[in-house]
Amino acid sequence: MANGDIAGAQPAKTQLRVGRLVKAHGLKGAFKLELYTDDPDGRFTPGSTFTLQVPESSPWHGRELTVREFRWMNSHPVAFFEGVDDRNAAEELVKAILWIDQDSEAAPAEDDAWYDHQLVGLDVVRDGAVIGRVARVDHFPAQDLLIVRMVGEDREVLVPFVGAIVPEVDIAGGRVVVTPPVGLFEELPAEAGDEPEPASVSDDSDDENTDTSED
Repeated sequence: MANGDIAGAQPAKTQLRVGRLVKAHGLKGAFKLELYTDDPDGRFTPGSTFTLQVPESSPWHGRELTVREFRWMNSHPVAFFEGVDDRNAAEELVKAILWIDQDSEAAPAEDDAWYDHQLVGLDVVRDGAVIGRVARVDHFPAQDLLIVRMVGEDREVLVPFVGAIVPEVDIAGGRVVVTPPVGLFEELPAEAGDEPEPASVSDDSDDENTDTSED
């Protein structure tokens, strides 16, 4: 995400998502982490500070977290942060996403990682044809989504930003290649068996309703 800076004061900044606080761990304010970086030991060194993505209703909205300690426990990354000293405080931050400022001119340190501003505006190519353009990138705990504005249509399609659906990102070429499952970009045609059955017609010649009396 691009941040607004005072013109000419310093290089423009962008933010790189590096992790998510998955759950509280133990009683001393530790967290188990979900990592979005290939260099966790470098990113989570003591003193590193992160911007928090939390709901506006959270008491932590607008605040930052600073790493106090980072360690591996049974192959799981665990971190302690300044100001989070017990489990109750940690529970308030579960599901928070951690971001770090980066120079927009710098390339991401991780392979297969891109800044939002690099993706927005890229052509979306399917089977060799341009079908849309990346309008924005939405970040969610489960996965990222490319919001694609379709060519010649007044609609947007949410495309999961995963390798199976977006196998190629060509920043220099100005495009992303998609191999979507059937139905992601278009509505599936109705099958014959989906058509409603015709309403049954009642038999007006029912013998029980026929008047056979004679005068």
